[in-house]
Amino acid sequence: MRLTTRGRYAVTALLDLALQTSQQESAVSLSDIAKRQSISISYLEQLFSKLRKRGLVTSIRGAAGGYHLAKPLNEIDVMSIISAVDESVNAMQCEGRGDCQGGTMCLTHDLWCALSNHIEQYLKNITLAQLLDMENVQSVSERQHNSTKDFSIKDINTITLSNSEANPA
Repeated sequence: MRLTTRGRYAVTALLDLALQTSQQESAVSLSDIAKRQSISISYLEQLFSKLRKRGLVTSIRGAAGGYHLAKPLNEIDVMSIISAVDESVNAMQCEGRGDCQGGTMCLTHDLWCALSNHIEQYLKNITLAQLLDMENVQSVSERQHNSTKDFSIKDINTITLSNSEANPA
């Protein structure tokens, strides 16, 4: 079993959205999420299109546009996010068909089937609200928020230096 970046990024982006929503009332832009989480905007656009279609987020157009969560934090579980972007947590090589060994069931089919079920149930029982309460989430969020602020200040300083070097007095 391997959870691809699509599932990981979707969960990360929605957790980021949940964090920002809890700190502000305005919509959160994908460019802000992209900066904080180092995910390309075009990739986030694809993910958020699927998340919107599944009713997990709503979008607002315009200059102050962006995204909001469509449901309360305690009603959005991790498995719903993963499923919304067409991912699974299936550990079975045969994807449940039972044709894993030359068209027939392999010796360990039931083991991988049970593992897949446990993982799915675990992720169904963790909500965004619970993720927000996890030990490191708030401190990591603060670090990410501060590093994007620092980055913007460095960019402004670089632009200022470049302009003053180009036009010496």
